[in-house]
Amino acid sequence: MVGSPGRAVSLQCPAAILGSVGLSSTARKSCAGVQCPWLRHQREFDSCPSCPPRSAPHNDRLGNEGSPTIPSAKRYIFLLFGGLVMAIVSMGPYAALVLIPAVISVVLIHSLEPRAVHKWTFLIQMGWQTLCHLWLHFKDYYLQEATDIKFIVALSTLMLLTQRVTSTSLDIQEGEITIPATIMQLNRFGSEILHCSLPYFSYMLYFPALLGGPLYSFQMFKIHMENLKKSDQKCTIKPLWAFFIKCIFFFLLDMLRMFVRNCIIVIEQSDQGPLQWNVPKDILWIWITALMLRLAYYSQWILSESLHNLIGLGLDSNRSGQAPLSDADIWKLETTNKISEFARTWNKTTADWLRRTVFQRSKVQPLLSTFAFSAWWHGLHPVQIFAFILWAATVKADYRVHRYMGPRAARSRSLRIFYNVLTWVQTQLVIAYILVAVELRSFSCMLVLCKSICAVCPLLYVLMLIDMPSRPSTN
Repeated sequence: MVGSPGRAVSLQCPAAILGSVGLSSTARKSCAGVQCPWLRHQREFDSCPSCPPRSAPHNDRLGNEGSPTIPSAKRYIFLLFGGLVMAIVSMGPYAALVLIPAVISVVLIHSLEPRAVHKWTFLIQMGWQTLCHLWLHFKDYYLQEATDIKFIVALSTLMLLTQRVTSTSLDIQEGEITIPATIMQLNRFGSEILHCSLPYFSYMLYFPALLGGPLYSFQMFKIHMENLKKSDQKCTIKPLWAFFIKCIFFFLLDMLRMFVRNCIIVIEQSDQGPLQWNVPKDILWIWITALMLRLAYYSQWILSESLHNLIGLGLDSNRSGQAPLSDADIWKLETTNKISEFARTWNKTTADWLRRTVFQRSKVQPLLSTFAFSAWWHGLHPVQIFAFILWAATVKADYRVHRYMGPRAARSRSLRIFYNVLTWVQTQLVIAYILVAVELRSFSCMLVLCKSICAVCPLLYVLMLIDMPSRPSTN
């Protein structure tokens, strides 16, 4: 298919057209051995780097041969300009920490071979991010100085940029995205390279994803931007309506978070010792603090999704029929009785990125490697390292517990209800313990958590991991 963005003109081989109108099989066989000039012209058209690619609705792989059309280029420039303005306003001079690796990654994508692009972009991006985190540790633990909030915002944005860079480089290595060989062979900076790299610059720095939001692949981003005006790609949900609904949801969650915060203040101001309903105070404080942190995450994820919906991303379409991406499946996160399911659902697009980047490519201890890499990506704070290793151990123990105890609890309805309630409470307390350790990440908080009665819950799962067999008995 080739044509303007609004209309598509079908290109067919004349031999195919003759066959469709009833050409005899003998005539078609005689034409099979002759090189069709129309097909030769079509191959020359496809190999031309300056021609727009023909659309392939049923092909999942995205070929990036050619430059974007004028309407799509305007959209790319608009999102890129908005991202640059947002970066400068929110980060100040620290915006360079994000802009420099974004430019380097696009240069590497267009200059390296597909089989080597992921290795080098991954190492350079994670090395740059690690240096920034080490500078933060130097200021926090050695100089003991207050860190500028703009530096914190830039560091958070850099972590999100790492996801987009490594996801794109992995797509190139696996053949999901193709870079024209003519572009890779050019040794000078020209308009052709600039036009071909414009979608990549826009994807790395577009403003809705700069400060948060679900991780959309480069393929989804490019297809949406270049098919925005096509009638068969229009969304069934209006962007403004989705944005308005999620903004209301954001304010409701934020109000609930403020209410929970006031409850924490009341608990901290109460007298020492057990509360009136015989619940230890530290267990209640850890659980409510984790609830406040989860509500903060939910509200920020909803707000980020609303910004994506405002430009049309994340809405279901008539053509694809796919569910929109979301990081906040609140119902499943709050009702699950499995720590492993919580880990897969929490910040879902990031969990999928970790699974694809580390878990599926690791040959030794993939589960532990994934959580160790997550601790590296989060900044290698000492308390966070402890929390992520503990999370990996509890997830592995959770698999064994449900594999071993699940069939036994299913024998009666009352036993199954008791089992589900007990494992839900255990999941809530373990996740609360880990989440508070990851977020507060101070040594004083670590001492409080170690002395808390709530530490019994993850410790119990660790002991089960040691004593419980990895596979249930067949008897």
